[in-house]
Amino acid sequence: MSVDDFVSHAASKWLSEDGPESDIVISSRIRIARNVTDQAFPMLSSDEDKNRLIDAVERATQSEEAKAIGRFEMLRLETLSPIDRMVLVEKHLISPALIQVQGGAVLLRDDEEIAIMVNEEDHLRMQCLLPGYQLDEAYRLADRMDDLFEETLDFAFDEQKGYLTACPTNLGTGMRASVMLHLPALVWTEQINRILSAITHVGLTVRGIYGEGSDALGNLFQVSNQVTMGQSEEEILGNLHSVVRQIIEHERKARSFILQEARTRVEDRVCRSYGILAYARQIDSKESLQRLSDVRLGLDMGIIDGVSASILKELMVATQPGFLQKHNGHEMGPAERDARRASLIRERLRQQH
Repeated sequence: MSVDDFVSHAASKWLSEDGPESDIVISSRIRIARNVTDQAFPMLSSDEDKNRLIDAVERATQSEEAKAIGRFEMLRLETLSPIDRMVLVEKHLISPALIQVQGGAVLLRDDEEIAIMVNEEDHLRMQCLLPGYQLDEAYRLADRMDDLFEETLDFAFDEQKGYLTACPTNLGTGMRASVMLHLPALVWTEQINRILSAITHVGLTVRGIYGEGSDALGNLFQVSNQVTMGQSEEEILGNLHSVVRQIIEHERKARSFILQEARTRVEDRVCRSYGILAYARQIDSKESLQRLSDVRLGLDMGIIDGVSASILKELMVATQPGFLQKHNGHEMGPAERDARRASLIRERLRQQH
């Protein structure tokens, strides 16, 4: 595997494949934070310590157990161009925070379902990202990776506090479980704020498309646990499952309602958005995500056909600034990106017919 294998193609496995409840649940993710003993947290680590840790993580993937999990490639961010780093963020393989630190790296499995960030806020942040509603499957895979690294790395652990992390909010299990949901009907019927407010009262939090501090563009919301201490992994997953199932049910009811009570309006909105995507000569990132969301809703509700859900998910990444510039081979200003984005969308939609 090479850097280009990871940054030249928009469709990671979680984007190109469907999973359970995939009309509403885009992806399921488990992220586990771990730190090694006898080494300062990354913000205080020396360059030598950071490099030593990267080497240790890479060596761990040479074991027979690791090879049974898959093929891995270590990418040191300092060797990547700013655009390549941006693409990795847009594909949800690394966090925006990782590109800001010195000595950061990411270990990727070839199908991109597993991404291990090294030297971000914590020494290791292990991520497993699967398509659709597969929280339990993602947890089993993340737990397997955790066991793999624990064979060779001594993780910092306290009997009372659990796993020790740079941020106190991650103490305990160190686990964040999250589900990315497409909720256009709840936004349309103006129920979304009430539901999101209720979520925060049961120990969960809601973030935008790129996690903490990002906006919920394209009607995409990430729901995750807020508490990692005082609960077991099973309790965290059980609580999230309970809430996500209710959200899915509310979104389905809202879709049925707007189809019955406002069919002409929703059909008009979906078809207008499809027409704009199919013929626009310039479109910005925010509008393209909203139009793609409308078309995806129309596809899932049977209003339109002839467009695959995987293409729409792929375009949500392929139309982002980093990927557009990577695909075009040079840095681009906003106007040029808007024109290239529109052109790319037109090309991909034509290929569907």
